[in-house]
Amino acid sequence: MTSTPVEARAGSPVDSPVTLRATAAPGQPDVTPELEELYRGFEAELLVPLWTEIGDLMPAHPRSRALPHRWTWERLVRLAEGAGRLVPVGRGGERRAIALANPGLGGRPFATPTLWAAIQYLMPGEDAPEHRHTQHAFRFVVEGSGVWTVVGGDPVPMNRGDFLPQAGWNWHAHHNATDRPMAWIDGLDIPFQYLAEAQFFEFGRDGISGAERITPERSRSERLWGHPGLSPVGARHTAPGSPLLSYKWEYTDRALADQLALEREGHAATVEPGHAAVRFSNPVDGADVLPTLRAEFHRVARGAETAPVRETGSSVFQVFDGSGTVTVGDRTWTVARGDLFVVPSWEPFSARSEAGASDSDSGALDLFRFSDAPVFEALRLHRTTKDSR
Repeated sequence: MTSTPVEARAGSPVDSPVTLRATAAPGQPDVTPELEELYRGFEAELLVPLWTEIGDLMPAHPRSRALPHRWTWERLVRLAEGAGRLVPVGRGGERRAIALANPGLGGRPFATPTLWAAIQYLMPGEDAPEHRHTQHAFRFVVEGSGVWTVVGGDPVPMNRGDFLPQAGWNWHAHHNATDRPMAWIDGLDIPFQYLAEAQFFEFGRDGISGAERITPERSRSERLWGHPGLSPVGARHTAPGSPLLSYKWEYTDRALADQLALEREGHAATVEPGHAAVRFSNPVDGADVLPTLRAEFHRVARGAETAPVRETGSSVFQVFDGSGTVTVGDRTWTVARGDLFVVPSWEPFSARSEAGASDSDSGALDLFRFSDAPVFEALRLHRTTKDSR
């Protein structure tokens, strides 16, 4: 609201951020000089009556400020390549990360009111210096390989299809061990922690050690925690988030393929016909991999279409493979590998697969998704509904 000069109690003029206007409308009090005087008193004392705000504060259903929007991977990568030539990756800029800015959020670098998504780009031989922050984060690789993220001294390889979660307040750096640049997406809960005023950040070392500059095929975390259905008896993990720092594409791919194969054999295995899905989970307790972020992978068989779903909370999707059309609210787009799009709170979402052998290794539309669902579930605010077709 705009600032309006009003009279303070002592009679001296002040600026109040509260502006109230008496309006003639159903359910509102009659507009009289006495009401106007009452409103000026409210302004002076920084008071806002609920009857003037209830439509915005308590709507019948969520009305997100975020808007449905799509970013094409081809354009993102082209701009990231330009940044790679022009923008240093060292201290000061602190990562060559380019955030998605939702058109409904006033130019803030937020994909949704609670989620951050960015493309990060590392040139051949480059290091991204070490730091840590309270924001929970992950990396997802839609193409390429050759970068290792070093988390707490543990070098973790990043390859196409890998999902790499990292809970807040862990030291981390990246190094590109190849002669080719590499791009990936970062997801964090930066907007949520920003709005909650709970964030901390700390610089680490300017460079990583020789012992951390190795390029193992599997990280220490994978060797200890990356065995399906098996937990190490001699290891304890009490920190928030998953101790497994890389969820390999080969396991995700196999799980999705098996669900669709079981469906074809007549067994109940999928979300709905032609729609397989998995959730990345913490091997310690089966919970979400991060306290504030949920990550899933969806596979929609060629010709299949998902039923429209509405959920409280927001999501960001990236097309991993294939092509198709997606509908978010009243917007419909054709999407292809790498494209990202946003689903705001309570906007209906559906997808139709038009993928085939020419544009998809699986022959299906593969979608990576992350959302703020753990926050809404913890606060008992999560609600979902699926429209019948």
